[in-house]
Amino acid sequence: MSDLPVFTVADLEAQPQLDVGSFVNDDAVDLGVSAIEVIRKRRLNLAVRIVLRGDVVFQAKLRETGRDNDEWLAGKAAVVERFGEPSLLVRRRHEEAGTPFGQRDDVDHDVYRAHGGSLPIRVEGELVGTITVSGEPDVIDHEVATEAVRRFRAR
Repeated sequence: MSDLPVFTVADLEAQPQLDVGSFVNDDAVDLGVSAIEVIRKRRLNLAVRIVLRGDVVFQAKLRETGRDNDEWLAGKAAVVERFGEPSLLVRRRHEEAGTPFGQRDDVDHDVYRAHGGSLPIRVEGELVGTITVSGEPDVIDHEVATEAVRRFRAR
């Protein structure tokens, strides 16, 4: 694999977010299909899950992914749900502050996994769901989720 991308807090803050006027199950499926297109084009080993209002609306596990990815999908999404920001941004903010997320003693690290790959889905500013990708290094997971959102927004 080539060099992994590096994302700073500023890089992550500058990335466009998914905030739309409405987002329903069909939109979640369209977003999931966008993610699958990116995963297949890049020949990656990834699972993708889209949760909308607490319900898993879309999930696919490509190539070698499987049950082992479930905890990571849920854990990354839990970070987004709690902090309202992309999971990689939460991780980088903690690193930049000199207090790695893994050292926090006020979170259950079996539940909250601050690794890249989960992004918020908002409707008019309100957090209504997440798109989460897991299976590759977390910065690749983040890139794929971000590209899926970009493609979804461009349609």
